[in-house]
Order: sequence, then structure tokens, then C-alpha cells
Amino acid sequence: MTAALAERVARVTGRRVAGISPLAGGSVAKVVLVTLADGGWVVAKLGAGLEPEAWMLRYLASHTVLPVPHVVHADDHLVLMDHVPSGDSITPAVEVHAADLLAALHGTGWHSFGAERDTVIGGLRQPNPPGRHWVAFFRDHRLLFMARQALEAGRLPPALMGRIESLAGRLERWLDEPERPGLIHGDCWGGNVLARAGRVAAFIDPALYFADPEIELAFATLFGTFGDVFFARYGEHRPLRPGFWEARRDLYNLYPLLVHVRLFGGSYVGQVERVVGRFAG
Repeated sequence: MTAALAERVARVTGRRVAGISPLAGGSVAKVVLVTLADGGWVVAKLGAGLEPEAWMLRYLASHTVLPVPHVVHADDHLVLMDHVPSGDSITPAVEVHAADLLAALHGTGWHSFGAERDTVIGGLRQPNPPGRHWVAFFRDHRLLFMARQALEAGRLPPALMGRIESLAGRLERWLDEPERPGLIHGDCWGGNVLARAGRVAAFIDPALYFADPEIELAFATLFGTFGDVFFARYGEHRPLRPGFWEARRDLYNLYPLLVHVRLFGGSYVGQVERVVGRFAG
């Protein structure tokens, strides 16, 4: 594989390969660092179904100021990207910069919720049929869609599916319609935020679509990506509507939790049960 990859990278880039070494991550695809003989590096991602990721990175690069890796080459089995030097932790300074960047991203609008095409999250399809009503979009194409995927994979108990369907019919009690659709990165956990010298060097592995940006903010709290510093700065740009911390955060986090149930099962089922139980009354 290494020799074949080196030959292919050389053919695509026109530059000879000096070495290939593994990189961390790669739960969906294999990720390696390719050292070029005349200096420099590219990151190669290998697997199946990779074209949507390249499309999303190129979309963010052409439509927003969010820093993302430049895509050198893309097909459905290989994506080559510029290597972004990083490796620092997410410090308060990084949180401030991330808040500035995501607030600007969320200000990028469209005429509908959804996107021009379907995207992916964790290698799973995200359907994005354009729609004018956010609550219906979230209910049908995020909450119920991913719950059914998890059910069909044998990782979500049928009884819990029934409770999710019941909750889905009452979302209007807690969710409201945002003023307009906003573009989100869509998979904003710490492993997808590359930091260097107190700044965000790049956001990677997007799962973008146009949404209520609060779903991005909720996800940023799920695994502790960002904290108080981030939210204080973000609020200077885009104040949060009342009710986010009290209810909407947990409801929106049902979607990434269901993604994890579909992918991994295990303890994530219990987390879904606890959130659903909170709103089951």
C-alpha cells in the first residue's frame, strides 16, 4: 500500500515522495503524513466515500473565512490536503479565536435549512433536503433519521426508538425557529480543532449544513471542546437566545449522541436515554 500510495501521490502532485508515516485519528479512514522529497508535506486520507469531505472543505474555503486545509486532490478513495502545523492544546486564547471564527461562520446564510447536497458525519450520510422550517428539518432529517439508522444497525433498543418518536412529535414545546439558517461546521469536537501559538490553525473533518447555529454550540459542550471563555466571546458577536442552556442544548445534543450510538453503541445509549427521559414528561 505504501509503495502504491507513494506512486499515486507523486503522479498527482508531480513531486517525489520521501516517506510516509501514520497520523493520529482515522476512525473513518486511514490518515498518513506524506513527506515530499523536495521539502514539505501533504496529508493523505484513504478509505471509501471520501469525496463529500473534500467537497465540504472546498465549500468552506470558497464561501467563508474559516481556516481549513487546502485540498490538493480528491476522489472517493483518496483525499490529499496541505499539512497544517499544529499540536497545541485548546487554550483560552484559542477559545477566543474559535469564537470569532464560528460566529462569522454562523453568519453565513442561505435560503433554506439543509445544503446543496447531502454531506457526511463520521462517515455516515447526512440528508440535507432544503427546507424552510428548522424544527421540521431537525426532527425528520437529524433526530429521527439517525435514530432509525441506529435502530436498523441493532444498536438502539426499539423501546427507546418509540420514546424518541414520541419526543419528536413534541419538539415545538422547546425548540423555536431561528431568524435565519446559518452555516455550521457540524462536527465541532476537540479533535477537529487544530491549534498553534494561541490560534486556531484549522478546523478539519466538517459535517456542514445550514442549521440553527445553536446545534453547533450544543455540540461544542458535549465533549468539553469549548468552555466559558468561548461562550463569553461568542455572545459578544451573537447573543444566545433564552432557553438554550435550560433545554435546547440537551435536545440538540441528541443528534451527535445518536451518531455515536449508530457508530459505537455502548454507553452512548444510556446518554440518549437520560436526555429523552428528561423531556418525556
